[in-house]
Amino acid sequence: MNQRKYEELTVTLAGRSGRVAIVTLNRPDKLNALTQVMETELRDAMEALDREEEVRVVVLTGAGKGFCAGMDINALEILPPDDIRAARWMRPFDMNRRADYQTRYGYFPALRKPVISAINGAAAGLGLVFALYSDMRFASANAAFSTAFARRGLIAEHGIGWLLPRVVGPGHAADLLYSARKVLADEALRMGLVDRVYEADALLNETIAYADDLAENVSPRSIGVIKRQLWEQPFQSLADATRVANAEMFESIQSEDFTEGVAHFIERRPARFTGR
Repeated sequence: MNQRKYEELTVTLAGRSGRVAIVTLNRPDKLNALTQVMETELRDAMEALDREEEVRVVVLTGAGKGFCAGMDINALEILPPDDIRAARWMRPFDMNRRADYQTRYGYFPALRKPVISAINGAAAGLGLVFALYSDMRFASANAAFSTAFARRGLIAEHGIGWLLPRVVGPGHAADLLYSARKVLADEALRMGLVDRVYEADALLNETIAYADDLAENVSPRSIGVIKRQLWEQPFQSLADATRVANAEMFESIQSEDFTEGVAHFIERRPARFTGR
């Protein structure tokens, strides 16, 4: 993997074969609050990892006691109102991917590889947005969540008003967005905001173990197609989703990974998937 140097995040490899990439937001003294530097580096790192063949799963976490406390308040105070429309944040669409998931902060679903957020502490504002755009959310028992926006005089930003009801349901979404109250890990698990909760000292190891199982034992080709199916489902009818699945099934049966999937099962040996 091409190692890139970043100022405000780190990228390391984990797992038995180094196929799990850990992206760590690295401003622990600020609870990893987002700056424009971190924002730019995160997108660069995620897109670079998506192009790396040996990387099969990405884990996003935070250094220290926080996951991401949202936009750095100092940066927020100096941002001009038209920053949200600034040319530097606008990118040409990849016509092979859904435009809905190529926005400034909502691009994780457009990546081919699964993204798992290991939420080790506070996830507020944009930190919660990043977690929601991940495929799965594993949390520390010490984690805490808040939409934060209404308590800053802001609104449901960056698609969270569309995404949050699909994760926790409309009633919980209204509660979390209107009140911007703090939600602890046990309540987050009950409402479906997170998928699993672990003790703080076990969170990263448990998340890596899960990600490593995906990386070693599951076809990366299959995961890429299934991820696209899941994230495109909100825009499809059942008939549309079935037609897409039928077309993808035709392609998958002709793939190398299907041949390997049958062979390793019959031969009772570990899989050697190539993603082709």
